[in-house]
Amino acid sequence: MTNVTIQPTGITADDVLAVARGTATVVLAPATIDAMATSRAIVDGIESSGRPVYGVSTGFGALANTFIAPQRRAELQHALIRSHAAGVGAPMPREVVRAMMLLRVRSLALGRSGVRPLVAEALVELLNHDITPWVPEHGSLGASGDLAPLAHCALVLLGEGWVLGPAGERQDAADALAAAGLKPIELAAKEGLALINGTDGMLGMLLLAIHDAAHLFAMADVTAALAIEAMLGSERPFLPELHAIRPHPGQAASAANIHRLLQDSRVMDSHRDDLAHAVQDAYSMRCAPQVAGAARDTLDFVRTVAGRELVSVVDNPVVLPDGRVESTGNFHGAPLGFAADFLAIAAAEVGAIAERRVDRLLDVTRSRELPAFLSPDAGVNSGLMIAQYTAAGIVAENRRLAAPASVDSLPTSGMQEDHVSMGWAAAKKLRTVLDNLTSLLAVELLAGVRGLQLRAPLAPSPAGRAAVVALGEAAGEPGPDVFLAPVMEAARAVVAGPELRAAIEREVGPLS
Repeated sequence: MTNVTIQPTGITADDVLAVARGTATVVLAPATIDAMATSRAIVDGIESSGRPVYGVSTGFGALANTFIAPQRRAELQHALIRSHAAGVGAPMPREVVRAMMLLRVRSLALGRSGVRPLVAEALVELLNHDITPWVPEHGSLGASGDLAPLAHCALVLLGEGWVLGPAGERQDAADALAAAGLKPIELAAKEGLALINGTDGMLGMLLLAIHDAAHLFAMADVTAALAIEAMLGSERPFLPELHAIRPHPGQAASAANIHRLLQDSRVMDSHRDDLAHAVQDAYSMRCAPQVAGAARDTLDFVRTVAGRELVSVVDNPVVLPDGRVESTGNFHGAPLGFAADFLAIAAAEVGAIAERRVDRLLDVTRSRELPAFLSPDAGVNSGLMIAQYTAAGIVAENRRLAAPASVDSLPTSGMQEDHVSMGWAAAKKLRTVLDNLTSLLAVELLAGVRGLQLRAPLAPSPAGRAAVVALGEAAGEPGPDVFLAPVMEAARAVVAGPELRAAIEREVGPLS
């Protein structure tokens, strides 16, 4: 079993994936224990001195000027967690909650939060015992961080609240802890605040989205190449010298992928030397790398933002090595909210141009002698007509979701928190856009495969042959209409999984 060791320098995006989607065991490096103990000693010193410090000896938010007596400070932390665990709605997926908890451990382990090591260790125990808090989807404004979602996680440490059961049902946290042989913890001053003040939820979702988007953008090149091949398009717009004169790196990578995927194809050979054919293909074909490449460059920017956040201290207040405890605004999720919104826009357009190629493949007046709706017996049969309807509806939904969440701020906490990031909402809708993109590419994959089958006896490219094999059992051969929903689900699984890309790469080499 893989171990993810949390060091004082933090963790990697791959570590987050290993814990969120896998079964990696989390380990705290000894140096992180020392760092937390050192920062806790500073908080203990402040407590004994009687100095007013936000989150240690005062209330929270608009109650920051309310002094809390020493004997009630532990009660203050428990009350904070209970009151802030106020989310509503369906539970967030297990992978999101696990990513969020791991990132909160990472933040505490940096030694700037003033918590005892046992607090971080308690979160690690939840992860290693596969206890996933029930975190409702609504509640976070992205500043002060993901308060409500993180409070639902912290509440489980107290033996309260809910966890996800084996079948996704809601169970009492106390029962889950007891079954795992774990005991609730008691919070001390500052610790409740340190458990909930941060960008861990939106960062966790963004890291998962980055991984998914990278795969889907590569698959978008695959499905575009299949559609272009099936429509007897030209490979010439993808020559490297044409992209060197507009040096966007993502565009060059996408064009190189598509050009490589179109080689060794009898379908392409059938018209390659016909200079009257496809002098200029439609934009959805010819400009595929310009759109997918811009999305790749957007993804690189988002990856940079997430990488910075992975090494950031986002708590408030923070405990500095010189003994000061200072309030910050580092919990504000604007960098992540902007990045998530930007990536959602890019992913929506990758799906939109894919749907345009599907529409062209199905249109007998534009598909270069393919039968209407890719049915050998159009009229009695509708072929993929309604699959394109589905794709069009998803494109429309993605356009709505591409509207930025990060420009929509509502003041809260008696106007103390008068500008918020909406980063949680931005990251959550990004994941929906990417799930929708999977469906759109699945429709293009299905249409491209059906188009190539209808070009028989001309043999398709290695990518085309691999795609026909991957969908063979579900899609079958062109013929009478079948119940299409299971075929589309199978196509979704092919797009989302690694097998088709791996099969293609065995034939043509690595794709960018």
